[in-house]
Amino acid sequence: MSWRNLLVLAACGFAIGSLAQTRPKKASSESSAIPKHFCQEDWGFCFDYPASWTVLGEAFGSSVVVAPQQKIDRNLWDEVTVAFIVPPPAEGEPARTIDQIIDTAMGNMRASGHNPATMQRQERTVDGLPAQMIKVRYHDDQSRRDWIEQLVFVEGPEQEIYSIALKAQPGTLAKLEPAFDGIVRSWKLLRSENAGPPTSPDAPANPEPVPHN
Repeated sequence: MSWRNLLVLAACGFAIGSLAQTRPKKASSESSAIPKHFCQEDWGFCFDYPASWTVLGEAFGSSVVVAPQQKIDRNLWDEVTVAFIVPPPAEGEPARTIDQIIDTAMGNMRASGHNPATMQRQERTVDGLPAQMIKVRYHDDQSRRDWIEQLVFVEGPEQEIYSIALKAQPGTLAKLEPAFDGIVRSWKLLRSENAGPPTSPDAPANPEPVPHN
């Protein structure tokens, strides 16, 4: 809500105070709508996303992109990408860690001239699995815009790695963060006695989780 709208509400507060006490607040259609559910069975994960959002397609074979409708060029849309990015290590090979994935991503961004600035980084748990969140801000010369990406990396039981990434412009980030947090909370790994983790994603061997185009 804009500061102008907040000032208008403050000015009218005394007039509507009694009504606010007697009338229950009506839930917004967005918050009350039943979320949609998506499962990527080939790559072993499921998640919920807002009812008003749509699936835009697969970014590369092991990921899916969801986003709200936006009245701007599609290349400038805010979006969330959920992906399987690193398979379990082969026998005798060392596992790649989340720290290594983040270091690689940041290095690739610097090499591309984006000069990312880390805004926040913290340990998390997603679906009972170890995870890390990192939020970065950078300028993209191609779109001539600043972007903020909030990425959550999850380590699976076989040391495979998944990612959940929000890409948004600074002015719309606050509006989208609650939806992104809901996607992260709902993310679940498909667990089955007969189904192991994926082993050969179409993603590149050295994925660049930021930025998403």
